[in-house]
Amino acid sequence: MELFRGALGAGADQALEVAVAHAMLRRVSRGESGPALRVYQPSTRVVAFGRRDSLLPGFPAAVRAVREAGFTPVLRAPGGRAVAYTERSLVVDHVGPDPGYLAGMDERFVGYAELWAGVLKDHGVGAQVGAVPGEYCPGAHSVNARGRVKLVGTAQRLVRGAWLFSAVAIFDDAEVLRPVLSEVYRHLELPFDDDSVGSVRAEAPGLCLDTFEAAVIGAYDERFGLAPAPLHEDLLAKAQDLADGHRIADASPTGR
Repeated sequence: MELFRGALGAGADQALEVAVAHAMLRRVSRGESGPALRVYQPSTRVVAFGRRDSLLPGFPAAVRAVREAGFTPVLRAPGGRAVAYTERSLVVDHVGPDPGYLAGMDERFVGYAELWAGVLKDHGVGAQVGAVPGEYCPGAHSVNARGRVKLVGTAQRLVRGAWLFSAVAIFDDAEVLRPVLSEVYRHLELPFDDDSVGSVRAEAPGLCLDTFEAAVIGAYDERFGLAPAPLHEDLLAKAQDLADGHRIADASPTGR
């Protein structure tokens, strides 16, 4: 399985950054490539909204709050609600073929959540699979620490013939994420408790982000076998074509 490692670079268009996962999904759906994994540490602070968030009355105000906090708002490819991350996070996008549309969705949620929990346990974190009360983008297959704080969020998107499984691990900067997520969820009028936001670093103070990234890649490599590859020019071109669909225009000052 191909491994694409690394962000697009400092100052990169974050709509393009998240569009890469969408382009990966399209390539598999059309039979143009096999399964692939992308792993990167973001180059800036981002709030990635779900499509359902954009339909809520408070969305324009939430977008303004994101910008005022120094984050870049985007629409992400998989489902779920808003997530926030910084340069001290790890994003993993995994795509594969799905000839039996919708088949295997639950198995992926369970299997990959357990993979992440296993990596965290190997580094001394009391990791468990399951939602914690008041978490952002709530889901039964989040990965938490001690049943108290969320560390890894997971989401999927399915199209005919392919699936995308995305995970965002908050390695550090929980104190930066709590206030922006509080504002976002307040404007969207969705439940949220900022005490639910944790970080890997808080649970394993001696662990560094690069070591954690290498451990995650090692776990995927052991299961699938990874072949490092650069992001192909045709993949980036497809992402460019899709980027506008992930970009959020400036919010109207009249929004709530």
